[in-house]
Amino acid sequence: MLLAKLFFKYLLGWKIKGQFSPEVKKTVVVVAPHTSWHDFYIGALARKIINVPIHYVAKKELFDSAFGWYFKWMGGEPIDRSSSQNKVDQIVDIFNAKNEFRLAITPEGTRKKVNTWKSGFYYIAKNAHVPITCVAFDYASKTVSISEPFYITENYEKDLRHIQAFFSHAIGKVPEYT
Repeated sequence: MLLAKLFFKYLLGWKIKGQFSPEVKKTVVVVAPHTSWHDFYIGALARKIINVPIHYVAKKELFDSAFGWYFKWMGGEPIDRSSSQNKVDQIVDIFNAKNEFRLAITPEGTRKKVNTWKSGFYYIAKNAHVPITCVAFDYASKTVSISEPFYITENYEKDLRHIQAFFSHAIGKVPEYT
């Protein structure tokens, strides 16, 4: 952890603002803006520093490969991404099977500029009955900001405005994709 902190803070110049609520063991972690592959190592370093397990899902074939152990070690959970499978339901099943699960997901669904976020993160939180925790990567200030948990209200449009407001200040690595 010390090496990660030295690299993150002193070599790269980043800081972390906020923290994960210790009593919330299950949450959908909405990470934005996602504009570059650099987000991966910034997130991995921040996760190491805060020492909170954060997970992700990926296509099951990755876990059957020679690097399957690595994907699992990094917090990955396999899902069937074929078109006949409901991904939201699969992820809700993972939440239900675990005592602790914090799912990191990027709502843009790509690193390019999007006008509309994908809604899967919202329905995962709704169906799993877990809060949403927002994590913003602001490359302008080199700050990873972590929100308090947000419990959805059944009003998608209102909740989405609230969630997106948290990210309004954040500038991605590729600003024109923010």
